[in-house]
Amino acid sequence: MSTATLTIDLDAVVANWRALAALCAGETAAVVKANAYGLGAERVARSLARAGARQFFVAIAEEGATLRQALGPGPQIYLLSGHMPGDADMIGDMDLIPMINSVHQMIRHVEALPGKPFGVQLDSGMNRLGMEPAEWAALRDVALAQDLRLMMSHLACADDPDHAMNTRQLAQFRAMTDGLEVPRSLANTAGILLGADYHFDLARPGIGLYGGRPFATARPVVTLDIPVIQCRDLTAGETVGYGNDFTAARETRIATVAAGYADGILRAMGPRTSLWAEDIPCPIAGRISMDLICVDVTDLGHDPKTLQLLGASQLIDHLADNAATIGYEILTSLGARYLRRYIGG
Repeated sequence: MSTATLTIDLDAVVANWRALAALCAGETAAVVKANAYGLGAERVARSLARAGARQFFVAIAEEGATLRQALGPGPQIYLLSGHMPGDADMIGDMDLIPMINSVHQMIRHVEALPGKPFGVQLDSGMNRLGMEPAEWAALRDVALAQDLRLMMSHLACADDPDHAMNTRQLAQFRAMTDGLEVPRSLANTAGILLGADYHFDLARPGIGLYGGRPFATARPVVTLDIPVIQCRDLTAGETVGYGNDFTAARETRIATVAAGYADGILRAMGPRTSLWAEDIPCPIAGRISMDLICVDVTDLGHDPKTLQLLGASQLIDHLADNAATIGYEILTSLGARYLRRYIGG
């Protein structure tokens, strides 16, 4: 079989959720948007629900509908995009809770689904989604008279604990919500780690569940093992791949593995990345191509059947550093061609 195997450790996801929840005095939700950051929202969310998670966040109504079918009735499912045109039937039928971002969304929700629950997203300074202070002040009494379940905002710089933006956003969020008897949510994974002042009633970790920064003690969640298709010998001076980017400086053994940028292995990571055979690094040789990667296995001393890109020796954030990006992009880019194998949960 030439398909790479992506192994997802559901017990590790649950352990990470429990560890983050233990830091919070209030409740802890789980962010499972973008198919649980590429790892399979249905399987991940069911495992978290069995562990006690009762609130889940997704990006859009279609994700919410899929998740409701997986979880059944009971858990609360929040839509971060709010109530978009054409969503009313899905929101109502699937018992979803849109996080209202504007006056227009508020009007749409109240007219289409009177009496149905919703949340409100407030802009505390990120300037991406949510109502600004003046807009919220004009709408607040109307919203409070309806079935308002949650008020939230999102931190822009929480992964930098010393950034002044954190305290500015905290003050703005408090100014917009203090004194209102509605549950509040501000902290993502990084916000949880900022401390109790940011936790409020509901925290909503995302990347920390899946083993990413800034949750430094997170258990790794994913491994990626790629089969070797062919091995060949090069003499000094021979080249590998497109553009002759790799030239052998010695007699070299090259293994070609069955994955590439079509599988979410970003080309930019190539020059700084190795694949691993047990505890031995084997550097990428030449450019990452669409379906294939060439790897220098000379120092391994034998021809491997598989090589590992993600695992204990190389985590998602190592690959992110090598590609000058973030762990979120590494996870959400993981391709559809992988054989996904779940353990635990």
